[in-house]
Amino acid sequence: MAIERIIDSSAADEDKDQDLEQTLRPKDFTNYIGQESIKNSLKLAIAAAKKRGEPIDHVLLHGPPGLGKTTLATVIANEMGAQIRITSGPAIERAGDLASLLTNLSDGDILFIDEIHRLHRSIEEVLYAAMEDFKLDIILGKGPSARSLRLDLPKFAIIGATTRTGSLAAPLRDRFGMIHRLDFYTPEEITKILKRSAKILNVKIDDKAAKTLAQRSRLTPRIANRLLKRSRDYADVNGDGIVDEPVAMAALNMLEIDELGLDSADRRLLKAIIGKYNGGPVGVETLAALTSEERSTIEDFYEPYLMQIGLLERTPRGRRATDSAWKHLGHKKTPQKKQTGLL
Repeated sequence: MAIERIIDSSAADEDKDQDLEQTLRPKDFTNYIGQESIKNSLKLAIAAAKKRGEPIDHVLLHGPPGLGKTTLATVIANEMGAQIRITSGPAIERAGDLASLLTNLSDGDILFIDEIHRLHRSIEEVLYAAMEDFKLDIILGKGPSARSLRLDLPKFAIIGATTRTGSLAAPLRDRFGMIHRLDFYTPEEITKILKRSAKILNVKIDDKAAKTLAQRSRLTPRIANRLLKRSRDYADVNGDGIVDEPVAMAALNMLEIDELGLDSADRRLLKAIIGKYNGGPVGVETLAALTSEERSTIEDFYEPYLMQIGLLERTPRGRRATDSAWKHLGHKKTPQKKQTGLL
């Protein structure tokens, strides 16, 4: 059974349900920190679309969870002055669900589809004509009496978000006019995000504490905000409500998050590779069995950051722990045994 992780970059229920989480999301490019090249490209596209009086072209945002894909979609809608409807790939189970969404849009509206890679292939095919020609083909009836009905749709834009672009069908991917990858943030950008969030949450935090939390946030805004809230809780219960460096360190130690932002689950994964397979390579299915995690969880939540900071490598034969991983865990690397054939 998977363990709930404080540094899980997926949106927790508490984050989804609270209005407070919505207030932490920036509403415009001015307050959206980081991803400068993407922002510049989108600003140009938005200015051009508004000048022509057209909706913005379809946008595909991809990258690891928690980097701000949903937030960026709402920023685009706000900058365009457009209404945004939010749904997700798993929520659209039938073509009728998609038809209901599309026919209820107005000219200039934006439909945001999170986890778009999880759309059923039959629904993707309905989406092709809708995105390209703003037409919706519906099959009425079954068997020999079935007939096709083509409906006109308003001029809308789709913003798709995914952690796995490779899982998207090529025809669907090609219908997006703009494809942007969100990268991990720098510690300086995360520090700015934390200070902005602390101001909104009315939390007093000093510069050293903000930098400490930023360094252990896995370079991900969602995790940084979550660590800020837990540090605030610790400060309210065990201190005077001010998040300084000692309070931040105490909260992080309580959460078992080390100086690289790894939690016990990350370390368990690396220890499995090092302890049982002498650093690898080892297949991802084997790792999933060892850690009691789903393969997709390892690929989407563990590996991107571990690879980003140089602790894990993907090789044709499997995953391998780097020399930095051995050093970080305090293990002495042992030489690989050479295999000798029989004469």
